[in-house]
Amino acid sequence: MANTPSTVKVAAVHAAAPFLDLDAGVRKACEFIREAGRAGARLVAFPETFLPGYPYWIWSHTTKYAAPFFAELYANAVELPSDASRALGEAAREAGTWVVMGLNEKEGGTLYNTQAWFSPSGELVARHRKLHPTNAERTVWGRGDGRDVFVVDTGFAKVGGLICFEHSMDLNRYALSTLGEQIHVAAWPAINATHADPNAANFDHYSRTLSSAHAICAQTYVIVVQGRISEEIVERLGVPEGPDAPTVGGGVTGFMGPDGQWLAEPHRDDEAIVYAELDLGVIAFAKFFADGAGHYARPDVFTFGVDRTPQEPLTTQRVSAVEGVLVPEERRPAEPEDRAGGAVLSALPRD
Repeated sequence: MANTPSTVKVAAVHAAAPFLDLDAGVRKACEFIREAGRAGARLVAFPETFLPGYPYWIWSHTTKYAAPFFAELYANAVELPSDASRALGEAAREAGTWVVMGLNEKEGGTLYNTQAWFSPSGELVARHRKLHPTNAERTVWGRGDGRDVFVVDTGFAKVGGLICFEHSMDLNRYALSTLGEQIHVAAWPAINATHADPNAANFDHYSRTLSSAHAICAQTYVIVVQGRISEEIVERLGVPEGPDAPTVGGGVTGFMGPDGQWLAEPHRDDEAIVYAELDLGVIAFAKFFADGAGHYARPDVFTFGVDRTPQEPLTTQRVSAVEGVLVPEERRPAEPEDRAGGAVLSALPRD
């Protein structure tokens, strides 16, 4: 079926990049993007921290043995912008598609778990940092802030995304719903094949249930895109044989409709690009039943807001007319920006 005004073809990449090798990972990512573009995908989604890989060692290694892995991850993390991000943008431009890339972002001395958004013109238009790393992940990543709560108007749909257990943050999900999200990118690692993670056996249940709940509550399509564990990752981690040793494969990738059901049986284990055609017209039927951000909302009973103040350790300040009173430097409120047909809604640009 060809793309129609209400139907859009999307792709999800079920794969692992060369482990902790940014250059090789970018090349592989660009190949996937171009292949998906040739297949007619208008949006390509990648797993959590595809580049240069998820830090699986946090579940199996003590700090002493995790530190060298972190140093390698830091050396191969992605700065935004950088040569790596420009290469990804160029691949998106050549493919004529939107790309949501999971990566380890480096800013200063801190890493962040980030989704980077590239437009069909090749521009890096937005980045979402995971608001709160989960459990042992806090030994690797810093936190995002209110600027990371947004959806992107691609021209064919308003697209948002969250990472892993951010899907348990109800207000985070509801904010995307109120911004009119129509397609949601739910990115996850291949924890079901990690085994040293205490939640490994339940991870399929967690990711499926939380993604399905968001689809139903937000009346949105959900792209569930998970990574996989490669033979290289198993060898590099070097976990002795036994119940905690990771296994090759893992991950679950597929597409859910606004009713929370899989559109087709999800893909598992092997490397693949998975495709679906999403009929956005179906969303209206879900909204008719219960529009959680509209007629089924009760703002007279429940209200909340998003604090978009940058959470930075040092802010630039000036002395006010009243001696001794410090006033934070004024920041101009962000306006929606039209970038290559895509407006970033309610997202403040980062300095």
